[in-house]
Amino acid sequence: MTDAPCPFEPLGRSGRPVLDRLAFERLSVAHRRELKLHCYRMMGSLSEADDLVQETFLKAWRGRSQFDGRGSARGWLYSIATNNCLNAIKARSSARRILDQPGRPPTEGEATGGPASALAWLEPYPDAELPDIADDRPGPEARYEAREAVRLAFVAAIQLLPPRQRAALLLCDVLGWSAIETAQLLGGTTASINSALQRARATLGGHYTQGQPPQRSEPSANEGLLLERYMQAWQADNLDGLVDLLREDAVYHMPPWREWYRGHQAIGAFLGSVWGNFAGYRAVAIGANTQPAVGVYALGRQDSVWRPHSLHVIEPADGKIASLTIYVPPLGPALFAAFGLPPEPLASRV
Repeated sequence: MTDAPCPFEPLGRSGRPVLDRLAFERLSVAHRRELKLHCYRMMGSLSEADDLVQETFLKAWRGRSQFDGRGSARGWLYSIATNNCLNAIKARSSARRILDQPGRPPTEGEATGGPASALAWLEPYPDAELPDIADDRPGPEARYEAREAVRLAFVAAIQLLPPRQRAALLLCDVLGWSAIETAQLLGGTTASINSALQRARATLGGHYTQGQPPQRSEPSANEGLLLERYMQAWQADNLDGLVDLLREDAVYHMPPWREWYRGHQAIGAFLGSVWGNFAGYRAVAIGANTQPAVGVYALGRQDSVWRPHSLHVIEPADGKIASLTIYVPPLGPALFAAFGLPPEPLASRV
């Protein structure tokens, strides 16, 4: 685990390091984004990650005298953040957030259940928060590439793990910490960390057909073209064109609704049943979880007003859409501000 030079200076007769406010602010700027991402991976929630990273720096400032300056300042902050997350998970009703309800088969026909607000839904993460973070260069023991460890499917998969296993896997296999370092942070023995890692890896191995997520390359021109065609389909009222972009085995989720669909025909049939609810759509390209994403505005038929409607996260594969997650109302519009989307499209006159 690498770290920047510690900004502590020994002061006073005791020689104990003291962290002044300016040095602490530099430390906060250097590590805020990576700590927020770590909290997001642990919690599956963008809003909770914001709160927990704030709490981390508040606790760090209040407890700065407990850090002697000889170890890793980054490790000290990760220790506080991880334990904050573990405590927060204990305090909430559900230990994990989901993209689909466990054990629920794919839906056939129209969706009739309505939003399931009682369930904890996995939230997307803005790409604008990702550049220049430290774990773009994880330690040598990391098993996952930094980009893959942000993708929505990966974050959904690690939510299946018990909290302590989740923390161990993130620290070791994503950030590249050693089992010894992780044991010091989480408490317990190195053997207990290795045992937790084995169980976590086995769980993820059962979730992925190849034992781990497929590696993804940097975004390509084809991926950009796919996103452009997807946006054009929405704006041109071209449902057939949109369905043509889906793989035959594509999967579609629509949090906070329980229903989900498998196969381009089933997805197309469902979208066809709701496509005409609005007079038109406008799409704005964004980025979420290192994946192509879109914010969609809908024009009301009765009042001719453009409103935030849904946030779409696309999983491309071989020039097609393998997975499509559309955050629909009320969850979708609530996410617009976090992605820098305005309350109405820039060209909103009709």
